[in-house]
Amino acid sequence: MQTVNVRFQNVSQICEFINIIDKCDANFGLGSGKNVVDAKAALGVLALDFSGPLCLEYDSEDSAIREKIQPFICGAYHE
Repeated sequence: MQTVNVRFQNVSQICEFINIIDKCDANFGLGSGKNVVDAKAALGVLALDFSGPLCLEYDSEDSAIREKIQPFICGAYHE
């Protein structure tokens, strides 16, 4: 399981992020605390409070995923 903090400035960035991860063969959870949604589900992601950083967890060891989402990463990276 990989964990990174991500941040979005606007809805356009959220849509771009979802389009990127939708092509990845992994499960993604996005949120904070108990409020975690499927990061590939636009309505769920848009329901989150994205005014601050969110925790993204995904179940893949593929380093290409991190490279693809790099523009949205704002905090610590854990392997």
